[in-house]
Amino acid sequence: MTSKRLWAPWRAPYVTSIHKKTTGCVFCKIIKSRKDKKNYIFKRTKHCFAVLNIFPYNNGHVLVIPNRHVSDLKNLRKEEKEDLFQLLEDAKDLLGIVLKPEGYNIGINIGRVAGAGFPGHFHIHIVPRWKGDVNFMPVTTNAKVISQSMVVLHEKLVNANKTRN
Repeated sequence: MTSKRLWAPWRAPYVTSIHKKTTGCVFCKIIKSRKDKKNYIFKRTKHCFAVLNIFPYNNGHVLVIPNRHVSDLKNLRKEEKEDLFQLLEDAKDLLGIVLKPEGYNIGINIGRVAGAGFPGHFHIHIVPRWKGDVNFMPVTTNAKVISQSMVVLHEKLVNANKTRN
């Protein structure tokens, strides 16, 4: 039997950066940088922003993040919570327009043991889902096939947001 390879050169920056120590909060850094295209931020509101996850579980994996560095939903002010959940709804709607998923996983991981990769800065995950999108690849090869370029998806989400407003 011949060996088959799945090439994923876009993962090289992640693989090579695993050992590098990052100082400070990655979310605070990207919100302050104002480089939305580079960081895949596709919508900002008064208190929050929506960004493509650069290490997605599935195509269109989005994070909805408050601007203020807080570790738990209970630490958000009322107006921040309202803004956060409105942006959650808006981001989900934009994903629906652009990707037309059949469902969504929407989740919050609070604390490292709960799976929060960045436990100090609260955020919500939106993961679009389609029938049959889970296959043997993650189980047998520890690899996930993402079917669309983040650059293309970011552009589509930004354009969809512009046409809605």
